[in-house]
Amino acid sequence: VAARTAKEVDVASVCKLSLRQLLKVFTSFPRKLSWSKRGVRFFSGGVARIEKVLIANRGEIACRVMRTAKKMGVRSVAVYSDADKHSMHVAMADEAYHIGPPPSQQSYLCMEKVLEVAKKSGSQAVHPGYGFLSENTEFAEACKQEGIIFIGPPSSAIRDMGIKSTSKHIMSAAGVPIIGGYHGEDQSNQRLQAEAAQIGYPVMIKAVRGGGGKGMRIACSDADFLEQLESARREARKSFNDDVMLVEKFVEDPRHVEVQVFGDMHGNAVYLFERDCSVQRRHQKIIEEAPGPGIDAEVRRKLGEAAVRAAKAVSYVGAGTVEFIMDAQHNFYFMEMNTRLQVEHPVSEMITGTDLVEWQLRVAAGERLPLLQDDITLRGHSFEARIYAEDPENDFLPGAGPLLHLSTPPPDQHTRIETGVREAGDEVSAHYDPMIAKLVVWGEDRPAALKKLRYCLRQYNIVGLNTNIDFLLSLSGHPEFQAGNVSTSFIPQHYADLFPAAEAPAGETVCQAALSLVLQERQHTQEFAQSSTDLFSPFGSGSGWRNNIQFNRNVTLQLGDRKVDVLVVYNKDGSYTMQTGEEEYHVSGDLEADGGALFLRCSVDGVRSRPKLVVLDRTVHLFSTEGSAQVSVPVPKFLAAVSGAGAQGGAVAPMTGTIEKVLVKAGDRVAVGDPLMVMIAMKMEHTIRAPKSGVIKKVFFSEGSQANRHAPLVEPSKEPQTQTQAE
Repeated sequence: VAARTAKEVDVASVCKLSLRQLLKVFTSFPRKLSWSKRGVRFFSGGVARIEKVLIANRGEIACRVMRTAKKMGVRSVAVYSDADKHSMHVAMADEAYHIGPPPSQQSYLCMEKVLEVAKKSGSQAVHPGYGFLSENTEFAEACKQEGIIFIGPPSSAIRDMGIKSTSKHIMSAAGVPIIGGYHGEDQSNQRLQAEAAQIGYPVMIKAVRGGGGKGMRIACSDADFLEQLESARREARKSFNDDVMLVEKFVEDPRHVEVQVFGDMHGNAVYLFERDCSVQRRHQKIIEEAPGPGIDAEVRRKLGEAAVRAAKAVSYVGAGTVEFIMDAQHNFYFMEMNTRLQVEHPVSEMITGTDLVEWQLRVAAGERLPLLQDDITLRGHSFEARIYAEDPENDFLPGAGPLLHLSTPPPDQHTRIETGVREAGDEVSAHYDPMIAKLVVWGEDRPAALKKLRYCLRQYNIVGLNTNIDFLLSLSGHPEFQAGNVSTSFIPQHYADLFPAAEAPAGETVCQAALSLVLQERQHTQEFAQSSTDLFSPFGSGSGWRNNIQFNRNVTLQLGDRKVDVLVVYNKDGSYTMQTGEEEYHVSGDLEADGGALFLRCSVDGVRSRPKLVVLDRTVHLFSTEGSAQVSVPVPKFLAAVSGAGAQGGAVAPMTGTIEKVLVKAGDRVAVGDPLMVMIAMKMEHTIRAPKSGVIKKVFFSEGSQANRHAPLVEPSKEPQTQTQAE
């Protein structure tokens, strides 16, 4: 009787009612009655109300989930490490809880701490994002035991599809095409090497757990198999705490095509078409698009139906991705299933007009899929470019550090900026992935979307770290990419085009650079009513400003790796004549502030332009529609000698990281290219090799120790000169 007037009924109270009383209550209050268990409110029909969700992740995916949660009226809870206490996802959340030091094993991967926060905050659900705990069977089970909704598939699906050998057997039984290989329990080096020889080189060595390119290596011959196997095992242990491997035939020049699938608790499963993620470096995606170029409607249907069969074979619930290898004839083979939301999910959202995070929250609460297969339509084309802190010219070596300047294209209905950092002052941490943002665009067709992508990339301006933006522009402008002729070996195949030999800077760029420094000095001089006497000034001291007098000065500029000499003639009318090499230009212009940014409004031989300027530490960064340039003044020789004295010929740490393995000791003789140490940094394994031949005099770091960027790792002995060398 008391329950008849209650808005909410406790489970224990309901259990004491008779069946007659229960039926009376439910028929009287079908829309109001609910009962609760550990904070989750369950309504008739098995639907739960999620009012607060904990995001067990960081960076852009945490921010992405929070945006949709706020849109739905769901409160968000963040967790953060020491490294992330001032980060964007912490600022966006309704509540935020500290969970430990920067290493992910002690913070974001520590499920006990995450669950403790979920209970303390009263969160009804946990969204794991991608990476970290997103495909952890034990974590999904622990959430279930605590009465907390895990926003993801059942733990059985994570387990079955997370172990690649098991998933292959399940897919084969479900009629999904697979590639043959060895997925057995015998993990001895001898057995794996023998299986590789039987399969035939090249072979792919893969960790049976995980994804994201971690624990994957290609062995091209028997001679390098064991080295690649050990490297894959080390990385797998670090990333997934599991080093079980499988070996399969490596399909040369394949396409990487994946299908977005979604299932609910009512037996429904749909596909939201395919994405092409073929262009990769280090087995990690760099640019994705949807739909796949050149894939016709029939192949698209077969791909989608195969992916749905894969999902139904493991009673899949929530968002998932079925990944396929596709050959030149459009035959496709199951590779793996990612039982989580993918990094590249926005391109699928853009072509279907959906919000997959909203779908995740609704399906996790027990609702049916918002759309069935016939309701899902494909419209237009979308690209996603991953903007990383890395150096493409140095084998895409990841970087870390503060963002001194950041400006992006304005987001709109067809342009999305998915990021976890703000305009300036935020850091890319050495402890986590070096991705700064995802730039997502949409167009009516592929050419329109590609044009939009390139336009927006030119508007993405970053200072403080090396990025891959210029490389993405080069890649997206390549004729073969524009034609849609992509494969996983696209970058090595077109390396010469994508990394052309450095050319002398264009005359217009040199003039813009010189003009920007001249105008900066003029502004500085006028403000302080005196000439610059700074040691680093390109103009020296005592030059002053002389109105209506023509005079000349020689300026030396540093543009990238090149020094460029420019003769600047100050004309009486306020313009300049600039000479570099044999070329002469007539230049005029002024500085212009607009919307908090500084621009150079200039004319070079009558051609007007308005590049954006960012001036930091007497270095000018120019950003224009043609690309970017960095202009500074060469460091005096005596200072360059001091700054370059550190390593004295020994190997140095390319970034801050942990020394995983030391391969040499004092007294060892090494040749150029010999491996010295293995370092774990930015969630990846890096082998440090000898820069020159010699004998190791001293090793500065032991296994497990932390090395800062540019720290000397070993000290080489000075080789005694022979008589011939002395002569």
